Amino acid sequence: MAPTKAVELVDVPLRKPLWQRNREGRPVVRAELIGHPDTGSQYTSITVTDHPTDEGIRPSIGSVADAYDNALTQCVIGPYKTECIGTTVFHASPYRTISDLEYATAGWVDWYNTGRLHSTLEMMTPVEFEQAHYATLNREPQPV
Repeated sequence: MAPTKAVELVDVPLRKPLWQRNREGRPVVRAELIGHPDTGSQYTSITVTDHPTDEGIRPSIGSVADAYDNALTQCVIGPYKTECIGTTVFHASPYRTISDLEYATAGWVDWYNTGRLHSTLEMMTPVEFEQAHYATLNREPQPV
């Protein structure tokens, strides 16, 4: 969060999940991950478009300022505004500073990415679902 549209605001958060997956021994498999960026000017910069490609992430965005690939991003903005900005679940009082908003946003993003129950994930959190997926892949064959 910043008063300007800095490229670093996009690039740094992209690096965190990649670092986390590598640390957990689950690096991104090239071309299996698709990035769904917004279509703001910072998302079309060379830094932001080259880094995901270098990491093996396929961009969903087709052309510059093309809104057709923007639906997923817009689907996240609504819940963010409702659940984070419109309630006091992620902050105790009205926002008084940018730091208050940053803190609440960080809490919401962490919850959204790791802790929310999701109907398409069999009412598991994204973390639980991914752990179950990898546990299935690493299971020992059972005798019949």
